[in-house]
Amino acid sequence: MTGKNVVVLDYGFGNVRSAERALARAGAEVEITRDYDRAMNADGLLVPGVGAFASCMAGLKEARGDWIIGRRLSGGRPVMGICVGMQVLFERGIEHGTETEGLDEWPGTVGPLKAEVVPHMGWNTVRAPAGSRLFQGVDPDQRFYFVHSYAVHDWSLEVTNPAMRAPHVTWSTYGEPFVAAVENGALWATQFHPEKSGDAGAQLLTNWIETL
Repeated sequence: MTGKNVVVLDYGFGNVRSAERALARAGAEVEITRDYDRAMNADGLLVPGVGAFASCMAGLKEARGDWIIGRRLSGGRPVMGICVGMQVLFERGIEHGTETEGLDEWPGTVGPLKAEVVPHMGWNTVRAPAGSRLFQGVDPDQRFYFVHSYAVHDWSLEVTNPAMRAPHVTWSTYGEPFVAAVENGALWATQFHPEKSGDAGAQLLTNWIETL
């Protein structure tokens, strides 16, 4: 056991039980809560997400999740987003022609996947960059489990401060390339579901927990 405490943010729009079990398997002490103080003081905060971008944003704001995430990151405290929990970290989301403001931690727009069959549901490979800590110890040909109809197709964050480390951005392809994961300082996220990706997903969560 790592002894690290992870809070799974319970705001009504995530597979919190699956995330809880996967994190516990990876060695964390896990709590599901929306309590502000517990979420702020945990070693790590995991933000799951399923459903529509706009609904997830509304749920986050109702639970003060937007405030919790922002305050944690301003203090360099680790946060990890999964699926729509990753998407809301971007500037905006567009679904059915409706634009919704995201948390704006990263620039970019979440838009529809352009593929013959949507949603993208099932196992797919990813292309992780050299130096990725998230994918350390994971076979490059390993597949991860995706369920989504929207994604970020462009990465535009520029790092101009030479003292800052450039983010590691992982890509996948379904019809067209899209962002599959990001490691950016204290903020990590995956479009796929590590909690549903077997041993490889467990390794990713272990890698994250070891950084807490």
